[in-house]
Amino acid sequence: MAMVSEAIGPALPGSAGAPAPYEDRDRYAVESARAVMQLLQRTIRPRDIVTRKALENAAVIVGATGGSTNGAPHLPAIAHEAGIRFTLDDVAAIMRRTPYITDLKPGGRYVAPDVHNAGGIPVIIKALLDGGLLHGDCLTVTGKTLAENHRDVAFPADQDVIHPVSPTGGVVGLKGSLAPDGAIVKVAGLKHQRFEGSALCFDSEEEASAAVDTRACKAGDVIIIRYEGLKGGPGMREMLSTTSAIYGQGMGEQVALITDGRFSGATRCFCVGHVGPEAAVGGPLALVKNGDRIVIDAGKGTIDLLVPPAELAARKAAWTPRKTDYNSGAIWKYAQLVGPAHLGAVTHPGTDAETHCYADI
Repeated sequence: MAMVSEAIGPALPGSAGAPAPYEDRDRYAVESARAVMQLLQRTIRPRDIVTRKALENAAVIVGATGGSTNGAPHLPAIAHEAGIRFTLDDVAAIMRRTPYITDLKPGGRYVAPDVHNAGGIPVIIKALLDGGLLHGDCLTVTGKTLAENHRDVAFPADQDVIHPVSPTGGVVGLKGSLAPDGAIVKVAGLKHQRFEGSALCFDSEEEASAAVDTRACKAGDVIIIRYEGLKGGPGMREMLSTTSAIYGQGMGEQVALITDGRFSGATRCFCVGHVGPEAAVGGPLALVKNGDRIVIDAGKGTIDLLVPPAELAARKAAWTPRKTDYNSGAIWKYAQLVGPAHLGAVTHPGTDAETHCYADI
């Protein structure tokens, strides 16, 4: 996700990828302060930089690096703040056509410091610019365009961290009867992009983790973790402990996991997250029963529950909202206000509802 800041333009070229202990961070801090003063003098504002094309660039770099599935809600949320409609569908469409050009964990061999040592995020951006995959005319925090910033970046030949390895992006969007509003799956490093199996349902991450720990899951299971979405969690927790346990047991290619919760860059196995509508609002995920057949096809971009429509309608009629322990305070308030994941999980109307720009006051 740090790479996104350089791809959109609010971060100085090369500043987002330096490991925390490196002295480069000190230099970039000073240069960032200088850049702020220059931007003020030139009256260049964040909304001059965060444009639709800049957000498209961000989606490209997420796909090209097999990046965090959190890009799916984060980018629409940034767009919302800038008054731009840019949904999970837009992110997914861009990532699907973006080549995966890095060899990064968890699907590959290398980690973020290796990217830095190979020339950093500017090398990735340069490769994507040369491939015609980025909008080079986007304004950045330097006052120059993305293409101007990277004109003199040389692609290093003595490294194998950054290179074409797949015709498809590392993160793929899914839609279907189980996720009408969409879902996200990371395919970087997966041997197979299609999975069909039987549902094994849990109404919380804790229940699922306990089952995995006792090896109650078997090959062919599609583990469902629901009521962990934005309203149901509340807050869409990361399902990392369960996926780590599955991988640690050597079951990564033998089971799949579907959740209305989320994952991050550390996700391994066939894991589908950000499923919408979430279970807490009566989405299809809430209607799944143990043994239901589910088909996930990342190649086609589909995720379907193989249950007849009449049966699903009957289950929907019998469904009642699940009660939580968060019935007051800030968390309750968040659950009432938060919108769906595919629109950025935002809690206010955004720039579209503004009657004036605060910066002009």
